[in-house]
Amino acid sequence: MKYDHAEKAAKLFSEGMNCAQSVFVAFSDVTGLDEELSARLASSFGAGMGRMREVCGAVSAMFMVAGIKYGYDPAAGADDKEKAAHYKRIQDLAEEFRKEHDTIICRDLLKGLSVTNDPQPEKRTEQYYKVRPCVRFVATAAGILDRLLEENG
Repeated sequence: MKYDHAEKAAKLFSEGMNCAQSVFVAFSDVTGLDEELSARLASSFGAGMGRMREVCGAVSAMFMVAGIKYGYDPAAGADDKEKAAHYKRIQDLAEEFRKEHDTIICRDLLKGLSVTNDPQPEKRTEQYYKVRPCVRFVATAAGILDRLLEENG
């Protein structure tokens, strides 16, 4: 099956969702979660986790989708082998993102821009969208997930 969530994720970002929400909501058809719940669940991960500029929210959302789709459950009898396989999958996803953007850390992705961890979000103006590269990160994360889904069903 051919997947294409990158365009939807980019559109959601341009409509005001944060980076994590944009990716996570775009994959609601895969996760089985409704869009409202998806947006609320991912809301904490935007701007590098609550605007702390740590791991990029798009990357965090990519990991969450992978966990829903392929994660392990110790209560259901998952063993260390399954856990290790999933952690390897997550590390591979991170490496794919790094190949495109050199890092998964928000503050480093935004190099050259004024970066603060002030909890007050920036206004989404036309100028914001002209200089903010986040829509590229959202599209990259969604594209990486689409490839994972195509390869693994």
